[in-house]
Amino acid sequence: MAEPVITVEVVHAGVRRIWRCRVSLPAGSTAMQAVEAAGLLPSLPPEAGSPLRLGIFSRRVDAGHVLRDGDRVEIYRSLALDPMASRRRRAGQG
Repeated sequence: MAEPVITVEVVHAGVRRIWRCRVSLPAGSTAMQAVEAAGLLPSLPPEAGSPLRLGIFSRRVDAGHVLRDGDRVEIYRSLALDPMASRRRRAGQG
């Protein structure tokens, strides 16, 4: 009997480029296994950071999070500017 398989998408929105890859994995695979299977690690820019910050549909997860069929694993990059500091600066100017 064949082992159950799930299909997930791995994405990273860089400053100048969007990486996107669909991979099939054995059921019970983790978010980091999906990133590794996608083969994106060598081509990711330094802004992706280390350790990787991962999420599933905009919700942060750890690298060991077990995936479900149809999940979208997102690799987050560091923010260029802290949103709270930016709001405070704008409020002070107004």
